[in-house]
Amino acid sequence: MLVVPYAKYYKNFSWDLIQSLALEGHEVIAAAPSNPYHKELASIGVVYAHIPIKNTGLNPFYDLYSMFKMVQAFKRHQPDILCCYSIKPVLYGSIAAACSNVKHVLLMITGLGYAFNAQSGKPSALFSFVKMLYRFALDRCTKVLFENADDLKLFQHLQLLRSDKALIVGGAGVNLDKFKLSARPLRPVVFLLIARLIKDKGIVEYVEAARRLKEKYPDAVFQLLGPFDSNPTAIDRAVVTSWIEEGHISYIGETEDVRPYLKEASVFVLPSYREGTPKSALEAMAMGLPVITTDAPGCRETVVSGHNGFLVPAKEVSALAEAMERFILNPALILRMGVKSRELAVKKYDVRAVNAVIKEAMGLTAESKAGGKEKGAG
Repeated sequence: MLVVPYAKYYKNFSWDLIQSLALEGHEVIAAAPSNPYHKELASIGVVYAHIPIKNTGLNPFYDLYSMFKMVQAFKRHQPDILCCYSIKPVLYGSIAAACSNVKHVLLMITGLGYAFNAQSGKPSALFSFVKMLYRFALDRCTKVLFENADDLKLFQHLQLLRSDKALIVGGAGVNLDKFKLSARPLRPVVFLLIARLIKDKGIVEYVEAARRLKEKYPDAVFQLLGPFDSNPTAIDRAVVTSWIEEGHISYIGETEDVRPYLKEASVFVLPSYREGTPKSALEAMAMGLPVITTDAPGCRETVVSGHNGFLVPAKEVSALAEAMERFILNPALILRMGVKSRELAVKKYDVRAVNAVIKEAMGLTAESKAGGKEKGAG
């Protein structure tokens, strides 16, 4: 059984995993707050379970209600294996699992979220509370899967877990058959940022860099793709509208399939302050785009600077603009670095290899498969 913070998580991050588990004969239960994809899940043999979760916000009464509903769902389905993805499912799902006598619990640390990213100076009450919940959750789970070494080191520094429980995986991986190498436009140079519209993704810095470059290179194109969000650092719609009216960026909106936009882009940009492993960057790499991202946890793993793109310091507009300008001045870098991006995606982030590591952590070995169909595996 998987628990995720929102239904689209399955489409964007876990589809290959749950599909392969179902094909191997495991009973897979996909839990989420709402599910517009229930027919698609059913078509691959996956059962949907409703669990109310508010991915963002700090309403303790609703969070207690979510935990209560998780306990009910876990007792009803009695999963042999429970996998919790993202912050609230990890924190509250682990408590519910302890109350439901679920023995085999995997926690997927896909990013640290606002409580960690907002830290500067003295720890906040929210940070202290979240840290206490993490300590409880990690003490009672079977395995903890991290998407980058920096997050693991931080959890160890904070004394939140034992090292024998930890495992690093390549994020959610990328489907190399779905995201194929494609030709890149060189003139005009098209920059593309794909992310939720929150400040922590470095969107404000991207827009400012675009503003500076557009004045020097009016033919260059700067695109932004992604949904609005309710995160505490969410960017207001009025702000995005003002950016569009200024004429420096093009806002594409939200889409179910990013491939057409990646195909028409020259360079992928993600100036995020911190990530688990950014799936958007992996998809861009697989399609042969060079990547500009930050020398920050989770982001730096996707780029060998000067090889398949450039790393820049987080929150530094000048450095970001300079890296973007290099591709405008020398478009040949787009093709050369794009090929290297694809090679790196194949080497490190093939979804089949990533899922094999996750299945091993689940205990779904050849011996367990031979034992018959496992209830709620995944």
